[in-house]
Amino acid sequence: MNEFYPNLLQPLDLGFTTLRNRVLMGSMHTGLEDRFFNIERLATYFAERARGGVGLIITGGYAPNRRGELLPLGSRMQDKATAFLHKRVTKAVHNEGGKICLQLLHAGRYGYVPYSLSPSGIKSPITPFKPSKMSGKNIKSTIDDYAKAAGLAKYAGYDGVEIMGSEGYLINQFLCERTNKRTDQWGGTPEKRMRFAIETVRRVREEVGKNFIIVYRLSLMDLVEGGQEWEHIAVLAKEIEAAGATIITTGIGWHEARIPTIVTSVPRGAFSFATKKLKALVSVPVVASNRINTPEVAENIIAGGDADMVSMARPLLADPFFVQKAEAGRADEINTCIACNQACLDHTFANKRASCLVNPRACHEMELHYLPTQNKKKVAVIGAGPAGMAASTVAAERGHDVTLFDASDRIGGQFNIAKEVPGKEEFAETLRYFGKMIEKHGVTLTLNHKVEAQELIDAGFDEVIVATGITPRKPGIEGIDHKKVLSYIDVMLHKKHVGKKVAIIGAGGIGFDVGEFLVHTHSEDELAQWYDEWGVDTTLENRSGLKKANVLPSPRKVYLLQRKETSLGKGLGKTTGWVHRSVLKQKGVEMIAGTSYDRIDDAGLHITVNGKQRVLDVDHVVLCAGQTPKRDLADALEAAGAKAKGINVHLIGGADVAAELDAKRAIDQGSRLAAKI
Repeated sequence: MNEFYPNLLQPLDLGFTTLRNRVLMGSMHTGLEDRFFNIERLATYFAERARGGVGLIITGGYAPNRRGELLPLGSRMQDKATAFLHKRVTKAVHNEGGKICLQLLHAGRYGYVPYSLSPSGIKSPITPFKPSKMSGKNIKSTIDDYAKAAGLAKYAGYDGVEIMGSEGYLINQFLCERTNKRTDQWGGTPEKRMRFAIETVRRVREEVGKNFIIVYRLSLMDLVEGGQEWEHIAVLAKEIEAAGATIITTGIGWHEARIPTIVTSVPRGAFSFATKKLKALVSVPVVASNRINTPEVAENIIAGGDADMVSMARPLLADPFFVQKAEAGRADEINTCIACNQACLDHTFANKRASCLVNPRACHEMELHYLPTQNKKKVAVIGAGPAGMAASTVAAERGHDVTLFDASDRIGGQFNIAKEVPGKEEFAETLRYFGKMIEKHGVTLTLNHKVEAQELIDAGFDEVIVATGITPRKPGIEGIDHKKVLSYIDVMLHKKHVGKKVAIIGAGGIGFDVGEFLVHTHSEDELAQWYDEWGVDTTLENRSGLKKANVLPSPRKVYLLQRKETSLGKGLGKTTGWVHRSVLKQKGVEMIAGTSYDRIDDAGLHITVNGKQRVLDVDHVVLCAGQTPKRDLADALEAAGAKAKGINVHLIGGADVAAELDAKRAIDQGSRLAAKI
C-alpha cells in the first residue's frame, strides 16, 4: 500500500487481469491517430505515459466504419492491415508494463463529413453537415462493425476496448429524444432508445470472449434539452453491465452543451457526485472524470466512495510521469494541467496535432528532447515569465549553468495576473511547478534586479536569452492620462481601487479576463455558486441534470469596448471562448463593437458608435489595448557589441512577439530554444 495515496495507487483486480492502480488515462484525440505514418509517434506518446505508471490507457477515438469518421479519412479500425500496424502501439505500452484499450467511437451527426449518419436526420449545431437517417440495415451493420472493430483491436494486442456512449456521439444520439425521433424498434420509448447501446456491448462481448476488457463510457448528465432522465440512465447502466461491460467510465455533457464541463473555471472534481450515485447501482468498477488534476483530488474521490477509479486525460498530457511522482511522494514536482484547452482541444478542433501549453513535449516526444548537453555553457535568462521559466529550467535540466534574472520580487510574469482571474486560479500551479524546477535543477534565481547589458557582458555569459516580456500599449486618446484611467496591470497586479462603473478598452483575452475579475461576486461556497450560476442540478432529479440558472448580480456596471466591427471575443479559444462570453453576458456586461474613442474627462468616456456620440458615465477606464515587445535590453546588448564578443542573444516570448499574449507559444519557444543550446 502506497503511503502517500493508498486508495489511488491500490491495484484493481478485474478477475482475469489486474490494473496496477486506479488511474485511467482518458481518451483524447491528438491528431496522431488519423495518419498511418504517425504510428511511431503515437506509440512513443503512449509508451511514455505507461512508463510514467498509468494503470490503464484509453486511446483516441477510432471509428468502426467509414460513415462513423470524425473527419474525412480519419481514424478507423476496420481492417487487418490497420490492426497489424497498431501492434507497434500495444507492444510499446506492454514493454513499459502498461495496459491499453482502443476507443471505438462512431461520430454520428458530429462527423465533419457529408456522409454522416444519425438515428434521425437532425443537424448538429457544431458541425456543417446534416446527417442521413439510419435505416434498420444501417443500424444492424453498424453494430456488427463495432464487434468486428473490437475483434481487430484484440488481434492488434489491445487489452480491451472502450465503447464511446457519451458526449453526444452516435450511441448517445440513440439514447436521447433530442436526436432520436424514431418510432420503430430503435426509438419511441426509453427502452427502445437504449437498445442500440446494449446490443453493441453484447455483440462486442460475443466477439472478444471473456478475458478482454470492455469499457463503456456512459453519459451521466447530458446537460442539453431533450437529454436522458436519471432513472433511465440507471436502467441503462445495469443493462450495460449485464451485457458484458467490465468497467463503466463516465461522460459529462455533450459537445453542444452550454454548460462548461472541463475548462479551468469548472471546480475540481465538480461532477463526482454523479459518479457516486451511479456506483451504488452497479457492481463493476465505476470511473469518475472531469477536472481531476491532482493526486489529492483523485485520492479523495476514491477514498470518499465516489468512484473506483479516476479518469485523467489532459493531466497526463501535462505530465506523463504524474503517477510515478505521486507514488514517490513528489507531488510538488507534477506539472499540473491548468485546463486551458489552448494546445490540446483547441488544436484538435482545428485539425492540428494536439500538445500541451505547460508541456510542449506532449505528442512531440520524438522531436523535442531535453538531452544532457555535451557542451556546458553559461546561460543568462532575463525575465521570469512563462518563456523565461521554461527556457531556464530546460537549459538547467540539460546541464547548463543558468542564471534567471527578474526585476520583480517573484517569478511568473503575466501568470501572476492570470491567476487572479476568477476561474483561472489553476495558473498558480504552473508557478509552483516552475518554482520547484528552478530549485531542483539548480537555476540561480536573481530577483529584484534589473540587469544591464554591460553586466551580462562582463559576467562572461555564452548565451543570453531575453524574455523581458511586454509593455502595455497606451492608445492615443485625448485625456489618456486622466485620473480615471488605469492599466490592467494596475487593476489585476497592483489591486488599485476600481469604482462601480467601469469601461474596459480592448476586448482581447486580457479585456475578457479583466471583465470577469470585475463582475465576479464572491460567496462563502464557491462550488455551490458555480452549480447555481450554470444551472447544474446536483440532485439529478431534473432531466439531463439541468436546472434554472441563478446568476448572482455583478457588483459593477461594466462596458467592454473594441474598435473592430466583429463580435467581441471572436479571437478567444475555440473551445473556451464561448464560456468567457457567456459569463460576461450573464453578468450584464454591455459589449460594444466598432467603437471610436473620442476623449476621457470628468464626465467619463466619450465614444462614437455607428456615427452616434455617447458618453459612458464611468468611474474608471481600464486599458487593455494591446502591448508592445519590451526589447530595450536586447537593443542595448546589440549596441554594446555582444555578438562580436561571442555572446549569442535570443529573443523569446512577448519580447519577441507581443501581438497577443500567448503563454502557449512562449513556453514552447523557450523550451525548444533551450533544447538546442
